[in-house]
Amino acid sequence: MDRFDNGPETALSWHSDGKPVALATVVETWGSAPRRVGAQLVIGGDGRMEGSVSGGCVEGAVVVEALEAIDEGEARLLEFGVSDEDAFAVGLACGGTIRVLVEPVGTVLPEPMLRELVEARARREPVAYEVNIETGHRALHHNAYPDRLRMDRSGFEEDGQTFVAVHNPPLRLIVVGAVHIAQALVPMARIAGYDPFIVDPREAFASSSRFPGETILTDWPDEAVAKLGMDARTAVVLLTHDPKLDDPALQSALEAGVFYIGALGSTRTHAKRIERMKEAGFTDTQIARIHGPIGLDIGAADPSEIAVAILAQMTAVLRGKA
Repeated sequence: MDRFDNGPETALSWHSDGKPVALATVVETWGSAPRRVGAQLVIGGDGRMEGSVSGGCVEGAVVVEALEAIDEGEARLLEFGVSDEDAFAVGLACGGTIRVLVEPVGTVLPEPMLRELVEARARREPVAYEVNIETGHRALHHNAYPDRLRMDRSGFEEDGQTFVAVHNPPLRLIVVGAVHIAQALVPMARIAGYDPFIVDPREAFASSSRFPGETILTDWPDEAVAKLGMDARTAVVLLTHDPKLDDPALQSALEAGVFYIGALGSTRTHAKRIERMKEAGFTDTQIARIHGPIGLDIGAADPSEIAVAILAQMTAVLRGKA
C-alpha cells in the first residue's frame, strides 16, 4: 500500500535514539482529502520527516507546527483546507479539509504507551489507541471497539472528543495452489494491501519464475499454514481442486478463525467438501463460513476475472458486506 503505516515504530526508534520527535495523525477529513483518517507523519526535532498526512499538500505547515509543539511539550490539533489546485497536484479531482493531531513523544504521548503499542503491533495483536482531545486522556485498548477494528476505521466517537486510532495487523493472504488464478490474484492482493503467501508442495507449480519476488512454501499445506500462523486478519484461498492438498489447510483455517475462506470448485465439488468437513467433526456454522464456489458471481470466465471475483468477495467479507 502507498500509505505509510510504520509511524509508531519510526517514532519510537527516533525517540529511543534520544532525538525529539512528534507523531502527527489525520483525525478527521471532509471532501476529497488526500489521506485517510489514521494516516501518520513522523517529525523529528531536526525537521526530518517520514510518512504523509496529505500527500504533500500541507506537510510543510505540519512540520513547522510540530517543531513548535516539541519545543512547548504540548499537543496541537491543526486544521487545513486543501485547495483544488493542490489536490489536483497529488491526483485528486477536488480538495478537502483535514484535521491533524500532533503529539510530541515523551511529553504528550508517553513513551511506555508508545512502546506497548509497537510491541502489540509486532505480535499482530489488534489494538485501539484512544485520546480525548479535550482532556488529553490517552489509553490503549486491546479488547474494545470491535466494529472499528473489523472495518479498519479510525475516527471520532459520537461525543466528538474521543478519537480512536485503529492499529490492525497487516492483512495476509494464504493461497493454497500455485495455479494460474493465483498468478493473477497474488499481485492484485498485494496492491490491495495484503501480504501474500503461496503454498504448494508441487515444485513445478510453486516456482519463483511463476511468482517472482513472492514468498513460496513447498511444505505440505497443513505444515505450511502452521508455520505461517493464521488469525482474524488472514484470508485463505484454496485453489488446487485436490482434497489431499486443500482439506488440511481448510481444516486449519476453520479452527483458526480466519476472516475469509474461499474454495475453488463447482457446486457439486463443494457439496462433497461439506460432507468431508462434517465427517471431520466441524459444525454447520463453521462450514457455512466457507465460500464455495469461490468469488462473487460476476460471470468471471478466465483466471484473471476469477481473481477479481475472489478479491472482491474477500473485501466484501472483510468490510461486513457479505
